[in-house]
Amino acid sequence: MKGFLHQHFDYNFYCNKKLIEQCMAMGNTSEKCIKLFSHILNAHHIWNHRIVGKPIDFSVWQEHKVESWEDIHYDNQRTSFEIITNADDFTKRIDYENSEGRTFANELKDILFHIVNHSTHHRGQILMDFRMAGIEPEPLDYILYKR
Repeated sequence: MKGFLHQHFDYNFYCNKKLIEQCMAMGNTSEKCIKLFSHILNAHHIWNHRIVGKPIDFSVWQEHKVESWEDIHYDNQRTSFEIITNADDFTKRIDYENSEGRTFANELKDILFHIVNHSTHHRGQILMDFRMAGIEPEPLDYILYKR
């Protein structure tokens, strides 16, 4: 399980890094892209902090300047790798409160997989936004990453 999750977080890190690089190179990032990528970063941060029991620093839809994305992304990745590396039981249930104040519990493995899947979903939306603006996005398919 650890290997599987480390591999998927590596892929997530790679894709987000490519997207950050492309946005920084463009110089003029759309509001939609800023909103969605900030949300990716915030959600990853929020889930990490729920797992480790730390106070949450960002709201779900808080927007960040493109220049700060790399630092937030690196911190998210480091924290997720520490969680995975130190986990003894991936079926452990994590109790948390969602952004609407409702209480839930999910298994650690499901939360970790959700982080990657959630990021992939919103990156797809960003890439569609690029295409609609006439910008050719970097290919981020998992199989291409594995080649």
